[in-house]
Amino acid sequence: MQIQKSFAAADQGTLFLVPTPIGNLDDMTMRSIKTLQEVDLIAAEDTRNTGKLLAYFKIETPQISFHEHNTQQRIPELLAKLTAGVSIAQVSDAGMPSISDPGKELVKAAIAADIAVVPLPGANAGLTALIASGIEPQPFYFYGFLPRKNKELQVALQQLAQRPETVILYESPHHLQRTLADLASVFGNDRPICLGRELTKLHESFERGTIGELIAWYSEHDPRGEYVIVISGHVAEPTELAELSDQAIIDKVTALIEQGKKPNAAIKIVAQELQRSRQDIYAIYHQLSK
Repeated sequence: MQIQKSFAAADQGTLFLVPTPIGNLDDMTMRSIKTLQEVDLIAAEDTRNTGKLLAYFKIETPQISFHEHNTQQRIPELLAKLTAGVSIAQVSDAGMPSISDPGKELVKAAIAADIAVVPLPGANAGLTALIASGIEPQPFYFYGFLPRKNKELQVALQQLAQRPETVILYESPHHLQRTLADLASVFGNDRPICLGRELTKLHESFERGTIGELIAWYSEHDPRGEYVIVISGHVAEPTELAELSDQAIIDKVTALIEQGKKPNAAIKIVAQELQRSRQDIYAIYHQLSK
């Protein structure tokens, strides 16, 4: 087990993970502005895009590009700087670093090198859409962008369609209509859904209904802007619940644990999905006598 403090050794720099606004520049926090002013270097997904943000807040800290196409080249360079005492802020074009954006590889490398990593809170498109969607906010499952290759896409959709949690996806306007059609083919037309569009920007909107209704809407309207798709979780039919064997229930709990859930959390989720007591599911999973 590794325990790491959120401050650097005397001769090392710190890696700060700084969220940026997802649209409205005034959503930048005071702490984020101060951090970008005080670090030695900003590792930016797109230096031109981040340059506009820095100019808006009169921040003069130098930048270095760090994006998906130069990750392997940049990581050794950035680690060397951090080790030498240079403090670096890592930012993506919008929202949280590492969440459907570059960053996770640098974080892992910094942790492995025992360099302090300090995350700052800030804007996130998925959570912003979730709380305004009108769909149950907890528990939720964030997926991000769906795979583009058809085989991988179908596997992902089949798995997501059976999840009891609310599902959060990201999508571009160019693929939205195709994605809605793919969702309908697996989730069905009647699943409740909310599309959050252009969040925090001038033309922000929320389109709520069923998958079928949103397909009909976009047959007459062109998608515009970046989308967050919030989909209601799978609710098992009573006949489906009644037919579940003890082994099927054990498999459900096991699958959630394999996805990273703790046993008690997995048992609670399955109990909610099956509309049974947590004690019953606990006993079945642990194969205890009633």
